[in-house]
Amino acid sequence: MIRVLLVDDQALIRGGFRALLEIEDDFEVVAEAADGEQGVALAVEHRPDVALIDIQMPVMDGIEATRLIAADERLRGVHVVILTNYGLDEYVFNALRAGACGFMVKDTEPADLLQGVRVAARGDALLSPAITRRLIGEYVARRPDPAPGALDVLTNREREVTALVARGLSNDEIAAHMVISPTTAKTHVSRSMTKLGARDRAQLVVYAYESGLVTPRRT
Repeated sequence: MIRVLLVDDQALIRGGFRALLEIEDDFEVVAEAADGEQGVALAVEHRPDVALIDIQMPVMDGIEATRLIAADERLRGVHVVILTNYGLDEYVFNALRAGACGFMVKDTEPADLLQGVRVAARGDALLSPAITRRLIGEYVARRPDPAPGALDVLTNREREVTALVARGLSNDEIAAHMVISPTTAKTHVSRSMTKLGARDRAQLVVYAYESGLVTPRRT
């Protein structure tokens, strides 16, 4: 059973998500919050697997709520998915930096939202990786100076794996690309995250772009 916390200041939105999730046998909505402050408190109380958090809310916005959840050792098992009306924007990037594992626009197709929450609960993949990479690439492209040396703690192999994660490859795809086993690929990813203090793969992608290890692809 995947336990979900809904955090959105619009009761109608929360009700819609609750109805959609609870139709499925593998979801349970454990609590609802109307602002970020209440959302953080309920995350501590209920320890959900996934917290769906809106960006713009009164009292405390979704970015600050995400930052507090990510910084709380008691909530390391809580995977934050940011909800937005706006698609690709700077707020979403900041939420990823704060510790969100990915994001969804609120008009996401129901089947895609359900699958996204399942992916987030596993904690082993980005949500909508192509869109997330595009978002990060567009934002980082406007940043004048990367942070050289940020990845010096990684071995050459780990740097290569981190770059492939930033390109959106799964562990199986990384294994095929590097001609190693999926288990070894997963180990390299885990070690890279540990050394960099990355909460999840989304933050690993952010670090790869911010350090200059990966540069945005021009289209």
